[in-house]
Amino acid sequence: MSIRLWPCIALSTALASPLATFPALAAAPQNSDTQQTIEFSANASQAAPNDLGVATLYAESNGKNAAALSKEINQRIGKALDLARGFASVKAQSGGVSTWPVYTKNGQGRIDSWRMRSEIRIESQDLGALSELIGKLQSDLALSGVAMQPSPETRRKIVDEATVSAIQAFDQRAALIAKTLGKRYRIVNMSIGDSGFHPPMKVRMQAAPAMMADSAYAPAPLEGGESELAVNISGRIELLD
Repeated sequence: MSIRLWPCIALSTALASPLATFPALAAAPQNSDTQQTIEFSANASQAAPNDLGVATLYAESNGKNAAALSKEINQRIGKALDLARGFASVKAQSGGVSTWPVYTKNGQGRIDSWRMRSEIRIESQDLGALSELIGKLQSDLALSGVAMQPSPETRRKIVDEATVSAIQAFDQRAALIAKTLGKRYRIVNMSIGDSGFHPPMKVRMQAAPAMMADSAYAPAPLEGGESELAVNISGRIELLD
């Protein structure tokens, strides 16, 4: 009988050792499975002054001779750029240029003439100077539109301020959630992004041909207003005992 017992005892001992490790091996995934996380978002918005005016004006004409037409349009744009250089606080640059053929209407598809359009873009935080320049440029150019928006410096400043507010809002909401559930918390991850701004629609200002000579040098009325800048935060917190 004793001879038969020894193998059984040895077998029992051999089995006991690996079985004893099973709870330890299961411990790590068990903690991972019981981890409690919550995802949510928060945002903050702030008004930004539209302290930058941007205007687009253009010269457009048609003619039988493409080279002569190009010379005429380029001279008008060059004259406009020279005039803009006299306003130190205004930044000016040439814009898009396009030329296209005008076909005859008799169905033969022949080119009857050419049409050309060239733009100039001006911008400034000095709205008084910008308004005066727009008025003078309209003696020879047509005004496509004026838009008011925050300058890059103003936008960065307001976005930074809104970011601080959004982070505080996220943290406050995280604390509220954890407190309601009787837990502590830690932030696992956070994603921050701004939604940009939505400037007012471009204001189109056109004068009738008969009135152009009288109104050409009249300053264009400009009012900055405000744009709304928003910062959005999405993230995840882990609830702790």
